[in-house]
Amino acid sequence: MFFFAFGLLAYFLPSIIGHEKRSFAGIFTLNLLLGWTVIGWIVALIWACTDEHRVPIYAVNGPNRFCCRCGAMGPAAAQYCWACGQRVIQGLHG
Repeated sequence: MFFFAFGLLAYFLPSIIGHEKRSFAGIFTLNLLLGWTVIGWIVALIWACTDEHRVPIYAVNGPNRFCCRCGAMGPAAAQYCWACGQRVIQGLHG
């Protein structure tokens, strides 16, 4: 049983390494379908090690604005940025 668990862990090592990467679906698919070939496993491992991390996307709900100088988020009624002190100008949607 130990050898089966170790073999499964070793087989899916590229998927485990690449679970926070942008191309995780492709890495997992390649690992699952072609990982039994040594070349497919090596390609999936290299892909998992070299791919970039996912960048989180934050959704903003409500009337907020971003400062055009520093990028800090503040309330829509603010006249000055709380982070850098730059005057916040009225945009197209404000």
